[in-house]
Amino acid sequence: MEQKIKQSRNRSIGKNIREIRIKKGIGQTELVRLLDLQGTSITRECLVKIERGTQHIRVDQLEAIKDLLNTTYDELLK
Repeated sequence: MEQKIKQSRNRSIGKNIREIRIKKGIGQTELVRLLDLQGTSITRECLVKIERGTQHIRVDQLEAIKDLLNTTYDELLK
């Protein structure tokens, strides 16, 4: 069974992903491409929805994004 992490109003994983991604100078399309190369299936549309907080993120997606952005779970989940 696929596990998803629900985003809440006071804890926006997507907002944190977006902020870290922008600080590192990585575009959405580039992040999606890098995730695909690592074997994590995600579309740009899906990433946009995650960053907006309108779609839940899968655990495997969160782990792969954490690794690619060279960040921590603490930073993503704050």
